Amino acid sequence: MVRYLSLLVLAACSAGTPHFRDVPATRVAVNGSVFDVRVRDQLAEAVRINSQYAPRLGPIRVRAALAMAQVSGCPLLDVLGDAAVTVGILGCDRELGKKLIFGSLLRGPYECTDYGYYEDYGYQVFECAPY
Repeated sequence: MVRYLSLLVLAACSAGTPHFRDVPATRVAVNGSVFDVRVRDQLAEAVRINSQYAPRLGPIRVRAALAMAQVSGCPLLDVLGDAAVTVGILGCDRELGKKLIFGSLLRGPYECTDYGYYEDYGYQVFECAPY
């Protein structure tokens, strides 16, 4: 019984919030943080699924924004939340394929190196840094 309960709790850890619940997640790693990213309409959600010692929102917020930008293909205007679950406001209309707003939460240009999909881990890995 305890084993099944622990599996249920672990499965619920990366489940989306109600607005994103039926949206499939894309798992990505950015600079050591692993996120399940879901995109719906003008919002994106990044749920951090790896354990990190006492993460502050500051560095996690930037990593989550980079993860949501990589998955959505849009710049992020703002990211709200905590170190576990963040929601980002997208700066483009994905259906029309064009940017609506030319601002971005990420100050300065960032360059992300795509290390590809790692079969062993089951997700895409990126390293991002300002240039």
